[in-house]
Amino acid sequence: MNSHFHGCRLFSVGSSWSGLCSFEHSARKGCRMKRKIQRWGVTTALSVAASLVVGSVWAAGMPEVTLPDTAPFPESVAATSYGVLFVSSITDGGVLRIAPDGSAPTPFFKPGEHDTRSTFGVLADDKSGTLWVASNDASAIGIKGPSAVEGAWIKAFDLKSGGLKAAFRLPVESAVANDFAFGPDGTLYVTNTAGPEIFMLKPGADALEIFVKDDALKGGLDGIALGEDGNLYVNTYVSGELFRIGIAGDVAGKVTKLKTSRPLTHPDGMKPYKNGFIMVEGKGTLDRVTVSGDEAKIETVKEFAGPTGVVLAGDVIWVTEGQLGYLSDPDKKGRKPEAFRLRAMPLPKE
Repeated sequence: MNSHFHGCRLFSVGSSWSGLCSFEHSARKGCRMKRKIQRWGVTTALSVAASLVVGSVWAAGMPEVTLPDTAPFPESVAATSYGVLFVSSITDGGVLRIAPDGSAPTPFFKPGEHDTRSTFGVLADDKSGTLWVASNDASAIGIKGPSAVEGAWIKAFDLKSGGLKAAFRLPVESAVANDFAFGPDGTLYVTNTAGPEIFMLKPGADALEIFVKDDALKGGLDGIALGEDGNLYVNTYVSGELFRIGIAGDVAGKVTKLKTSRPLTHPDGMKPYKNGFIMVEGKGTLDRVTVSGDEAKIETVKEFAGPTGVVLAGDVIWVTEGQLGYLSDPDKKGRKPEAFRLRAMPLPKE
């Protein structure tokens, strides 16, 4: 029981090596993997094995995972250091778990479980053994979700057992918890798509606090990532903007709008990558973003079908094709794509 979570919803989670055992089985490494774990340590051994498994998936010509009908409209994807993927669903909720070999997805938790509703951002933290999940009442934008739970929440789950550790509600009336990033001191930052706020959860804290509130950020905050320079970077889904926000201890520094080399259309998930970021745009692209001063060069790397989330797993980029246009475009509303997929590609060459 983590007593420092006093004041929030708190849950105890039993210890288990089931996640590691499942990984070992799916990777088919048996006793050799166990010997490597003893010699190198768990994280190093599993990271190496995950790279081998991902390589075998590419060799087999299968750089994609088709998601089950029970998990349509994926919003975000997370990855552990040992190659396990987690995928959320903005319409039906729940979170899927996908083994490093790309085998059939299985529920990490089912839609509506643990008082969840529509699931948005997901972020895996190997250090604490936690999967962070954003859960929202999205009925205001026409998405009913699998339950009647009100409000916007971030919830912490045990990576191995799937048990709920803690839950924190965003402390404002107009709120949609979207995406996550960790600061250099372990503070967790959360974007609010329904307002111009970014919230923070400091290590050991029992409630979320406002990190920054600025009208410049009212264009639908979405993706967030920590830059190599120690600043936070965020995008806005509706207005298509990119911002840098300084971190000065527990308070925000200057909020700077970056000048992009081309317009952005529904920018969404983003992750740090070599002097900048990789980022998806809902219009259909995976981009490389290179920041220089107050300018950002946007280069299209590859096209996808309505991408919403992105994550790096070893030397592979995984992208969720959420295809949210089917929820908002009047010409598509009421219909569904043939399938929803996770697609992968190697890191771009220099």
